[in-house]
Amino acid sequence: MTPRAHGCRTTVPLASPRGPSGGVGPGEVGNYIVTGHRLSSTEPFRFLPALPDGARIRIRVGEVEHVYEVRRTRWTSFRSRRSLAEQRAPVPGRPGVEATRPMITLSTCATIEDHAAGNFWADEFDNPEHRIDKIGVLVSSRPVTG
Repeated sequence: MTPRAHGCRTTVPLASPRGPSGGVGPGEVGNYIVTGHRLSSTEPFRFLPALPDGARIRIRVGEVEHVYEVRRTRWTSFRSRRSLAEQRAPVPGRPGVEATRPMITLSTCATIEDHAAGNFWADEFDNPEHRIDKIGVLVSSRPVTG
């Protein structure tokens, strides 16, 4: 997978839940979730919080490129089951609503923002309480040529 967003390109591993227990892949109807580090490892989502509405995200899978457009930002709390359910819903932010189009959620930690607000809570994996999610919709899919 090679995501491109706002002029940045990354070919480093990112996490995306998919399989028998749920999740969809690029271009499929539903919420394609991709998470990545912001402050450690190779920092593939270092600048994700600054990604503006309208930015294009390109996901290449084999010989097909899927282009998503960022429509909004939402925050997810690891301490709230409701917030996590909203993040993971087929329509982001709307559990129980059936998806009718392909969407994407790019998610990374809000460590800097949490610490600036005096929130130093972390789970057993040292994840901060909040994640910053960029939500987008698929605007095109096309074969990659030459």
